[in-house]
Amino acid sequence: MKKIIFTIIYLTIFSFMNNSLVLGGALNVTMGENKQGYKKAYFAGGCFWCMEESYDKVKGVVKSISGYSGGHVKNPTYKQVIHEKTGHVEAIEVTYDPSLTSYKKLLNVFWKNVDPFDATGQFCDKGESYRSVAFYRNKAQKSHIEKSVKDIESKFKDKQVLTLIWAFEKFYP
Repeated sequence: MKKIIFTIIYLTIFSFMNNSLVLGGALNVTMGENKQGYKKAYFAGGCFWCMEESYDKVKGVVKSISGYSGGHVKNPTYKQVIHEKTGHVEAIEVTYDPSLTSYKKLLNVFWKNVDPFDATGQFCDKGESYRSVAFYRNKAQKSHIEKSVKDIESKFKDKQVLTLIWAFEKFYP
């Protein structure tokens, strides 16, 4: 098992060093290249690695990257975000093909992977950096988020959604 994990890590690092990544054997994505038509969405839902895994399974998601967003410190480190008051949360950047999936579908994946009623973090990850946040990049995304919050609150009549809704500014991988 250790050999398999080591091999996966080695191949992933090697792929990034070669500046390209082959996903599913069929899609070749060059890192840093913005393929025409691809879009990006940003979410925070506790541990960023757990969030990545959920999005990587969605048809139309080209890649997801762990990082930080929402704070005031430029180029924050993991240690700063977890132990200091940077304002950042652990977040992911999801690059997707809108001809295969939609922002609305990605938002639905988000809601299925967070506890929207917990203001102190997510599941066993607690603290400011683990709060859930739906970031919006435009009015349409903000509208989708607000509508989905209303839908959740109407379904759970005695609970208020405590997930934060923030305008997206910057993402630090």
